Amino acid sequence: MSTAITRSPEVHTTTSAQERAQLGARIAAENKGRDILILDMRGITSLYDYFVIVTGASRRQIHTIAEEIDAALVRSGDQRLSIEGYESSRWVVQDYGDVVVHVFDPATREYYSLEELWADAPRVDWAE
Repeated sequence: MSTAITRSPEVHTTTSAQERAQLGARIAAENKGRDILILDMRGITSLYDYFVIVTGASRRQIHTIAEEIDAALVRSGDQRLSIEGYESSRWVVQDYGDVVVHVFDPATREYYSLEELWADAPRVDWAE
């Protein structure tokens, strides 16, 4: 009996992590996401480079924002490594390796307050 080892294909993107985070933020804005924020995490942790934080008003909107961000990042050559929270839709986390996208409902965002937890992280302008 042999065991097959499955490896994820290498992902080659033509855009930097910051550009992809900014793309995610713009896509969230196009889908009426609120209080959109990008945190530059490079000087704080080696696990990821950027957080994109967004608030959605409803389960449907949270799903739409998460799905549209994923579609845009896939078109740019990125690949989502994991997703958590999609079923409950209070906090959807999408991991792209160097970029992590958080889409919250208002109460959950206020409760966890990631922007306060990571207050030392510089904010990145995404509206360019």
